[in-house]
Amino acid sequence: MNVQAYLDRIGFAGEVHADVDTLRDLHRRHLMSVSYENLSVQLGEPVSLSPAASYAKIVESGRGGWCYEMNGLFGWALQEIGFDVMRMAAGVLRSIRGDRSIGNHLALAVHLEDGPWLADVGFGDGLREPVPLREGPIEQAGLQYRLELLDDEHWRLHNHAHGGAADFDFRYKRAEESQLDELCTWLQTAEDSGFVQSLICQRFTPNTIEVLRGRVRRTVTLNGTRDWVLGDADELQQEIHDTFELDTEVRHLWPRIVRRHEVLFGVSS
Repeated sequence: MNVQAYLDRIGFAGEVHADVDTLRDLHRRHLMSVSYENLSVQLGEPVSLSPAASYAKIVESGRGGWCYEMNGLFGWALQEIGFDVMRMAAGVLRSIRGDRSIGNHLALAVHLEDGPWLADVGFGDGLREPVPLREGPIEQAGLQYRLELLDDEHWRLHNHAHGGAADFDFRYKRAEESQLDELCTWLQTAEDSGFVQSLICQRFTPNTIEVLRGRVRRTVTLNGTRDWVLGDADELQQEIHDTFELDTEVRHLWPRIVRRHEVLFGVSS
């Protein structure tokens, strides 16, 4: 794997250093260059925890990925540059689902001179930049987030008010890779997994977060959200290509996407 090829993929030019300025710049550029997407799950393509597989998919093939791929690749690149990185098993909506959710998300701790920082390019519509691992409110691009220490072990990242998931919990400790692997397999194969049930794409721009969930398109700004419903398979394909910069063919998924929309909303348009 070639670090320079990754830097080219995210549009980073210049020298890299294992410091906070480089970390912030890489984090922002990754999010604005690589779409969060679960198209592999929708298309029946196996997804692994392997950074090499994520590199081939995201860097060499110009695709995006979900948390295991996005943060897996990002963590590998940071380590190659010289950062001290720790992979952490997190639980999206552990606040509702309990400990069974731990491992359904991969987050990163990056150790700098002033202490650990939370880095996460794999939450889809979460933080734009890494943040120091300490309690308190966070404002980024006009959106409000918060880090909370729940007890002696567990931290919670509260997402902004318009986020697809309200929060995720994590412990500041090295992940058990078997736990991540188990949840990675479940999320891409179980009938009741949201990733199996619905197509999801998300992408940051300088001033917005662009979201596609099934037929529903959303643009998030600091002033709120604008939602609309896609009309047909061609419009879906155009969004995939133009907004999320993916060349993957998805038109044949349209009938299934429509059926899922009817289940959720009770209407076909």
